Amino acid sequence: MNHAFGLTMPWWTFPVRGAVTYIGLLVLMRLAGNRSFGEMSAFDVAVIALAGGTLRTAIIGDDSGMLGPFLGVAGILATDKLIAWISARSPRFNRLVEGFPSLLIRNGKRDAAALRDQNIPDAALDRALHGAGIETDQDVEIGRLEPNGKITLVRRNGDR
Repeated sequence: MNHAFGLTMPWWTFPVRGAVTYIGLLVLMRLAGNRSFGEMSAFDVAVIALAGGTLRTAIIGDDSGMLGPFLGVAGILATDKLIAWISARSPRFNRLVEGFPSLLIRNGKRDAAALRDQNIPDAALDRALHGAGIETDQDVEIGRLEPNGKITLVRRNGDR
């Protein structure tokens, strides 16, 4: 039973490794683009599962006890709270962490280059339109990909 709560490294290395791994994964996810944070597809779930399994060693190393992983998770949760706290108080930091929206439709015209840049297939934008009860791009004043990966659509006024 002593081995279950024993540690192969000093206790503080687990939360530090968890925090550094969390920040590294956030940076990688931001570099992957806005779509990574939206509604998850089967591909997104697979990526997250593989990333989690791959990063396990980065957080706890060769430790096989029970305490190390909990300390690593504590470091991740503390880092998440710290980033949220700073983001709530600094709009500039929040934009750095969150990113910026991307315009996909403007004045009823679909921006094919923006869709390509954000890796959004036309079919995905069509699903978002239909989900909002909109039939065509012409019925949309503004359509944008939000930093959280959701597509927001604002209807045009009836007078085109």
